[in-house]
Amino acid sequence: MPYLKFICWAGTNLAAKFLRANGITLFKVRDETVKLLGKGDMFFFSPEHPPLTEDAQRALDWAVDEKLKSGGDGEITTTHLLLGIWSEVESPGHKILAALGFNDAKSKELTSMSSEPESVDG
Repeated sequence: MPYLKFICWAGTNLAAKFLRANGITLFKVRDETVKLLGKGDMFFFSPEHPPLTEDAQRALDWAVDEKLKSGGDGEITTTHLLLGIWSEVESPGHKILAALGFNDAKSKELTSMSSEPESVDG
């Protein structure tokens, strides 16, 4: 779950602020990851270039597709990534978010917030 952990860690973006405001912290994501997947070998892969699982690739593809559909300029944001993770219902990332209280209503709220002109996401 390196991408979900990154979103929680990358503190000043909209997605991280939204997760924290809803009680979802990096430490809780780590704990839930260990509960769901067990403790992995943290040193086998570089943290800067974690391997992509099929679920992670689909979440990234979803984020890219949503960004392209929006027609807006700019980059794919952490909000796109978070919503991409949420879109993969059978993925560990979705299960971790759900266990920590994230749900479809929160997804819609975040989507609405991210479309506001003053929203800033990094």
